[in-house]
Amino acid sequence: MGIHRLNHAVLYVRSIEESVAFYRDVLGFRRIEEMTPDGFAGAAFLRAPGSTNDHDLGLFEIGEAAGPSLAGRQTVGLYHLAWEVDTLGELEATAARLSAADALVGASDHGTTKSLYGKDPNGLEFEIVWIIPADLLDDEALDKRKRISPLDLTKEKARYGADTRGGVGISVPV
Repeated sequence: MGIHRLNHAVLYVRSIEESVAFYRDVLGFRRIEEMTPDGFAGAAFLRAPGSTNDHDLGLFEIGEAAGPSLAGRQTVGLYHLAWEVDTLGELEATAARLSAADALVGASDHGTTKSLYGKDPNGLEFEIVWIIPADLLDDEALDKRKRISPLDLTKEKARYGADTRGGVGISVPV
């Protein structure tokens, strides 16, 4: 059997405390463990809300003097991570928290997915996504995958409902 899912991601950050506070307060992650590995000022491991995984995110502190990531501008590297939310209501609440933290940098409609884009205190970009459940996919949503449009959360909530569980039959088993 081949690879079947991403288990966790690890990020290099300037400050463990600042990064943990962001992922905890803005995105709802919970700190589950910390340690000080050789060569690093510290590390923290976090679990996403509702996750049963050992940890979903590892943070390794490399210090305040660390420069910004040049990935995608001057070097190859990871563009972003994407985390899924269950409902459009939660996507809207996340947009509000990201805005309040001055961390929301975009919102896009990809047809079958509705996405927010944010940056953490280190400038590392991430995506928060709601996926249309398989039984609600239609030609309109599938056709819109060919282009990226601005996200209209009010319209999407009216169409799919604020509390409709996303990803069912796609990323979440039926």
